[in-house]
Amino acid sequence: MFDIFNGKKEDGANKAVDMFCYQCEMSMTGGCGSGGQEMGTCGKSVVESRLQDLIVFGAKGLAAYRTHARELVDKNLQEDMDRLLKIDDVISESMYFTLTNVNFNFDEHIAQLMKLGSAGVEVLDLLGDVHTRHFGIPTPVKITQNKAEGHAILVSGHNLDMLDGLLKRIKERGLDEKINVYTHSEMLPAHGYPHLREYKNLKGNIGKAWFDQTDLFSKWQGAIVVNTNCIVPRDKSTKVDSYIDRIYTYGIVGIEGAKKIKHDNYDELIDETLKLPEIKGFDSDETLTTGHHYKTILTLAPQILEAVSEGKITKFFVIAGCDAPGKGGEYFREMAKELPPTAVIITSSCGKFRFNDIDFGNVPGTQIPRYLDLGQCNDSNGAVHIALAVANALGVKDLNDLPVEIVLSWMEQKAVIILLALFSLGIKNIYLGPKAPQFLNSDIANFLVETFNIHVINDPKEPKAQAREDLEKLLA
Repeated sequence: MFDIFNGKKEDGANKAVDMFCYQCEMSMTGGCGSGGQEMGTCGKSVVESRLQDLIVFGAKGLAAYRTHARELVDKNLQEDMDRLLKIDDVISESMYFTLTNVNFNFDEHIAQLMKLGSAGVEVLDLLGDVHTRHFGIPTPVKITQNKAEGHAILVSGHNLDMLDGLLKRIKERGLDEKINVYTHSEMLPAHGYPHLREYKNLKGNIGKAWFDQTDLFSKWQGAIVVNTNCIVPRDKSTKVDSYIDRIYTYGIVGIEGAKKIKHDNYDELIDETLKLPEIKGFDSDETLTTGHHYKTILTLAPQILEAVSEGKITKFFVIAGCDAPGKGGEYFREMAKELPPTAVIITSSCGKFRFNDIDFGNVPGTQIPRYLDLGQCNDSNGAVHIALAVANALGVKDLNDLPVEIVLSWMEQKAVIILLALFSLGIKNIYLGPKAPQFLNSDIANFLVETFNIHVINDPKEPKAQAREDLEKLLA
């Protein structure tokens, strides 16, 4: 039904390893599976081994969002701490589940994955709640793109609290007219939050998804901060050396040679920014729109429902997810570009940079924007909240019966927990790409097809043509 390797059998160094495990003393020399074995010394099958890998990856993504949430929860509010503890318990239990000789039951592996997914729903809701509690509910805003001036700091990552702390310290020192702050990649949605917009020196966005950073940071003359994933190390690109003396990392993020911001002390960063040259060469007239948080979109519910009932809106397309370098990402731009004017795009994460430069306008005959940017990857749960509200208003019991199509790009473990969260809610018919996850095998993929009717976009040679072909199916 589904062949993750497209029927190809590769030899030598490129041969796909069905399983690999070297976590216990009983492991075969070189690791179980390295010699082509289809069972570990402990008795773990290929499928169980891969499912446990998936559990670990999901737990990693869950742990990342849990860490983000911990920074903003009210430690004196029992409800916040209880929500954190519930998530902690699932992370701990999931890691314990993958220990040697703990579980060899397929159904219980799937149940653990669904438990992880449910915790993913919880952590995204918690993070969304603490973000809006601290910074207000985002509202739509148009900002400059690739236009910068003066002494400036470029902030990349997801950590809104760190951005707030930096802006606050600049203002405390009376330097908010001398130092401008710009966002990069997943920090773009910061501009939608009312509290952060109060800082007049939070100016605009520079660049696109995370992987443009080696070129972008090389051209940027000011200071740079990376406060969460994703960061490119020096061993990956020699271009990093051109800005290593201007880059600061925060929290858990780090690369060799970068300066570390410790104890939320931003003074060294601020002082260095004033010594660096003023920004030149960023003079674009481009603009971007962000700030369509689901709580804001729900205020438009009457207009949206009316547009649906009148046939002015025929489909909602959730085109979202993490981006990665490569031609495959063209699939998502082509999908968005070719949608009919009666389709509304709901997006989040850095994957939106594949198409957020397009002016999609409004749904004809309405004032409803066709492009709605929910925010960061952790705001992806907003699409579910919108779907639940629409389903409730229309009397639809199964979310899968709504005129909603989901097309996701994935890159790393945060995307894994988001996918598991959707599965835990029973959401089906997801298109996932631009490449098949290598931690799956045909048996697991077949299970996902049979259970969730997932469609994997497996690195098509012609992503644009594939997008048009898939879109035809989705619109049928």
